[in-house]
Amino acid sequence: MNDLRIVFMGTPDFAVATLDAIIKASFKVVGVITAVDKPAGRGRKIKQSAVKKYALEHHLTILQPLNLKNEEFIRMLNDLNANLQIVVAFRMLPEIVWKMPKYGTFNLHASLLPDYRGAAPINWAIINGETRTGVSTFFIDEKIDTGRIILQEEVLIGENETVGELHDKLMVTGSKLVVQTIDQIARGTVKSFIQPEKHEKLAPKIFSDTCKINWDAPIDTIYNLIRGLNPYPTAWTTLLNDRIETILKIFDVKKEISTHQHAPGTLISSKKEIKVAVKNGFINIESLQLAGKRKMDSVSLLNGFTFHKNAKMY
Repeated sequence: MNDLRIVFMGTPDFAVATLDAIIKASFKVVGVITAVDKPAGRGRKIKQSAVKKYALEHHLTILQPLNLKNEEFIRMLNDLNANLQIVVAFRMLPEIVWKMPKYGTFNLHASLLPDYRGAAPINWAIINGETRTGVSTFFIDEKIDTGRIILQEEVLIGENETVGELHDKLMVTGSKLVVQTIDQIARGTVKSFIQPEKHEKLAPKIFSDTCKINWDAPIDTIYNLIRGLNPYPTAWTTLLNDRIETILKIFDVKKEISTHQHAPGTLISSKKEIKVAVKNGFINIESLQLAGKRKMDSVSLLNGFTFHKNAKMY
């Protein structure tokens, strides 16, 4: 059994679950690479990454390079004498870094590669209405998410599942898959295969324009977009209410299939519900956030906010 010395690279909570699983499996982590501390929030307080907080609690060696090609960083990384590197939700690595360890560098990706290569695989799987996705471990090469696959595990997507819920499922499944992958490398039994050539679906970075709701789209398209962005980065729309425009974020919704004569985007409200007319039905809004306000459920909003009879979303 190989005596592994692991360097772990990651930043958000998704990566913390994997690092924790590695530690609990008693593998030796000789260093953690994570993002630099950044000011965040209204107070612009310096914020540490979730991975850094975990690494500090477990007294792990931490490196936070601005530039992954920096000579001093490369020297410090080399001095850790790692023979395996693991990447989960981090940056693209230069060749000098991913080629460094004896047993290579592998990545955990939240999709069944080669589908959904890119920055936002969990979001796009739901936005595109997929019923299944999964996690993959693969050896990093010079391109993005194209290396030889080691292990994969499928995960089903519920009809009403949000990206937040799917994120947490994949986080747990992925952390277990990483431990299985390390175990195979440690035992010298690891096998990998070239990713199949196919017209894969991509998962590019999500921008604000991606999150804008088109109320003229089919009901399932709108519904999948909203749940594929809930809770982050969140679908949004413009509310026109008595000639006042307000940006509105929409979180939890239900879809109602029915026939009606309302134009898409027409807002219909009562004391207990808010819904928006779309083709073939309505999108019932259960939680939302007005610009400058806190997130709240629809009933709470209706207690202190009045929608004009001609209010609409666009």
